[in-house]
Amino acid sequence: MTPHATAVEATQSSSNWFRWTKLAVMLYVLLVAVAMVGSGFKLAVGDEAKTLFEFASHPVAGLMIGIAATALIQSSSTVTSIIVGLVAGGLPVETAIPMVMGANVGTTVTNTLVSLGHARCKEEFRRAFSCATVHDFFNLFAVAIFLPLEMMFGLLNKLSQWLVSPLSQTGDMSIKGLNFVKPLTKPAVNMVQSPLESVLPGNLGGLLMIGLGIFAIVCAITVMGKVMKKLMVGRAKDMLKNAIGRGPLHGIFSGSVVTVLVQSSSTTTSLMVPLVGTGVLKIRDVYPFTLGANIGTCITALLAATAVTGEFAVFALQIALVHLCFNILATALIFGIPVLRELPLKGAEWLGHLAAKSKMAVLAYITLVFVVVPGGIVLLSQ
Repeated sequence: MTPHATAVEATQSSSNWFRWTKLAVMLYVLLVAVAMVGSGFKLAVGDEAKTLFEFASHPVAGLMIGIAATALIQSSSTVTSIIVGLVAGGLPVETAIPMVMGANVGTTVTNTLVSLGHARCKEEFRRAFSCATVHDFFNLFAVAIFLPLEMMFGLLNKLSQWLVSPLSQTGDMSIKGLNFVKPLTKPAVNMVQSPLESVLPGNLGGLLMIGLGIFAIVCAITVMGKVMKKLMVGRAKDMLKNAIGRGPLHGIFSGSVVTVLVQSSSTTTSLMVPLVGTGVLKIRDVYPFTLGANIGTCITALLAATAVTGEFAVFALQIALVHLCFNILATALIFGIPVLRELPLKGAEWLGHLAAKSKMAVLAYITLVFVVVPGGIVLLSQ
């Protein structure tokens, strides 16, 4: 090996160590930020949390809030982490469940925007837009099935309660014995909370803590995504190549793993859009991979839940498990039943043909699904 090659290898190794260090720091910032949102929420509203969230008490309104928030922030991981923090502060799990469902739908707008890069070629755009919207249709069908079941029977609420029941058998609903993150995050949260409590009234101090926590969550997840893409880009590409064409179960598993690595389902599914647009892959090939991305993105909320302490800690873990259960059950039901499995594909292909004929169809679709319907239902529910 030449001296030049040795120097390049040493530089790359040094860069990777720096990136892994940055990733660890950002993970710590994420955990602290989620704890700040929960503490700030309790400080700001105290026992008035139910009154504050009356506007979202209707499940459909909560769903639309989740869609709108995620479409604006462009990260379901960020929104679900914020929801975990709010549940830790007293937001009822029943109110938060539709918001989590909405976060799944809202994140899919990224794929649609990526597909616009193929707009110059009609045939490429048809394929790319179909690939982008198969994620939308799957998540919309999942919500159409599971939101009524949740409203009628409390399916996800009961299932997640059963999963966390070992933590609540003592009666105090505390996970202190399992919470290994608290000693790491509590000093940082106190450093922020103590000065705010001494300078500002409780409500204002709490609101400022929530704002700082949300800002830190957005920054941490953004940086984590960028760092992970640089660290895993070569391996992720290899995994993508090996994942496609080896069967649906392998595709779902690979989609989950790659999404955990890059910390963003939007990134994972957006990688597929140009491959389908240029004809390298078919929409049917990437469909299972997309479903795996839905499952893989749940890891962020589960990590965030480990930062939560106090009387509502177990509920924060419960809402994170709701997100995971929702995506696993939706994949098992819709993809597992042949008739339902074809519906997202047919819907996406139909919409792709419309988009290829008129670009106004794209604008109408984005406006209707992510702006008009959410805004209209929230207004009507008041």
